[in-house]
Amino acid sequence: MKKMNLKEEVQKRRTFAIISHPDAGKTTITEQLLLFSGAIRQAGTVKGKKTGQYAKSDWMDIEKKRGISVTSSVMEVDYDGHQVNIVDTPGHEDFSEDTYRTLMAVDAAVMVIDSAKGIEPQTKKLFQVCAMRGIPIFTFMNKLDRDGREPMDLVAELEDILGIDAYPMNWPIGMGKSLEGIYDIYNQRIELNHPEAEDPFLALDESGDLAQSHPIQSSIFYEEALENVQLLQEAGNDFDKEAILNGKLTPVFFGSALTGFGVQTFLDSFVDFAPAPGPVETQNGEMVSPLDPEMSGFIFKIQANMDPRHRDRIAFVRICSGSFEEGMTVKLARNDKKLKLNNTTRFMADSRENASEAVAGDIIGLYDTGNFQIGDSIYAGGQKVQFKPLPQFTPELFMKVTPKNVMKQKSFHKGVEQLVQEGAIQLYKTWFTEEYILGAVGHLQFEVFEDRLKNEYNSEVIMSSMGSKTARWIDEDDLDPNMSSSRNLLCKDRYGQPVFLFENNFAERWFQDKYPDVELKSLL
Repeated sequence: MKKMNLKEEVQKRRTFAIISHPDAGKTTITEQLLLFSGAIRQAGTVKGKKTGQYAKSDWMDIEKKRGISVTSSVMEVDYDGHQVNIVDTPGHEDFSEDTYRTLMAVDAAVMVIDSAKGIEPQTKKLFQVCAMRGIPIFTFMNKLDRDGREPMDLVAELEDILGIDAYPMNWPIGMGKSLEGIYDIYNQRIELNHPEAEDPFLALDESGDLAQSHPIQSSIFYEEALENVQLLQEAGNDFDKEAILNGKLTPVFFGSALTGFGVQTFLDSFVDFAPAPGPVETQNGEMVSPLDPEMSGFIFKIQANMDPRHRDRIAFVRICSGSFEEGMTVKLARNDKKLKLNNTTRFMADSRENASEAVAGDIIGLYDTGNFQIGDSIYAGGQKVQFKPLPQFTPELFMKVTPKNVMKQKSFHKGVEQLVQEGAIQLYKTWFTEEYILGAVGHLQFEVFEDRLKNEYNSEVIMSSMGSKTARWIDEDDLDPNMSSSRNLLCKDRYGQPVFLFENNFAERWFQDKYPDVELKSLL
């Protein structure tokens, strides 16, 4: 790819994650974005169990059963001259680690808020990760088709709880069954909810009222919206594109993902104001420009069995610089191993196709036979590139796991080995007897793990809860196996490093008092 062409292609990219509390409508808005882009003809609804319509972005069996997302789906669509890469993150808090890592691979975030509930705990947590990175956040106040809280209260709560300035791009005219439309402040028009004519937009005059008379003007909700918009223009924040790009100001859009109302207006503004891919920081503090001609990227996710018929394992790569071409040779920064990238894929709504080329900002899938780990950097060219490590969380809940059928040990071991490489579950073995122990941040991860072992590897297991423990790593040079006791179980992680599972904080303090020279380490 020529350098000028690379610059043009990179400028077209918009790579973002959708974040929200469970059930705020995150997957539904993803569906609508795919629908408006023409990528799919019919949106599946997350809870459409009777119709058999499932969300196109939810592929795992357990997700279809429960109507929740527990994996990060990646979808690529063309919209209005841009290539939009959508990452639909897990909504369930037990999978926050997967979401945190995904947020390292995007340039912007869309925050979906349920207008009846406002800011919920998971939204707040995920917002803080985005704020830490300083990435732009676009807010979509969802479920306007139902009665919800006062819009002014929602915007105030956004500013008070999250500590970010807000600029309403539009304002609802009514709500629920009384939803008549939205007053589009930014585009200076009214968007009707149920237009009689084909065109849903009505132009505004310089005073902010309708340029031509319309029955909506006699509505009490229209009058109320006019008053609120006037108040916002007099006392609210000013529109500031630079503040949006720095993550200091969030544009706020109102709409309904379920009915699709307001979604296209939101998407049009998003592609205009969201940033193209920017520089990415390496481990030694240098910045890698997306326009650097040499390809580089990092693996932020590994997913086994996306196609159970083929037992495939895919490493998701965020390309940070240059262009990727099928068959190119790269180096794995962790061990300087050379790899030829032949078998690659890109994700198009509900299908996958071969990736022959991609540029900085794109996310592609590498079929993996066990070469990659989460956080790995890959690069082409002579200059080694190692990006900053991705966050890894110390597990809090632990389970012993054994196969129900000892004759199926092979499929059990293969399943455990492949699933732990995805990073949601961590594997430990007791130091002396090598019994399997699983560690996770949340309980749902164990359920998903058990479900997938059964369905994808034909391996039923017995899971025995060990409750919560405190995992702490120590250097092998400091280890004396006799340090282990009933209160601190000695194990090794899947890399063979010694780790103690402490019964509680008291047991950890007792250990530190007894062995003051031994340093105990956690992940995050």
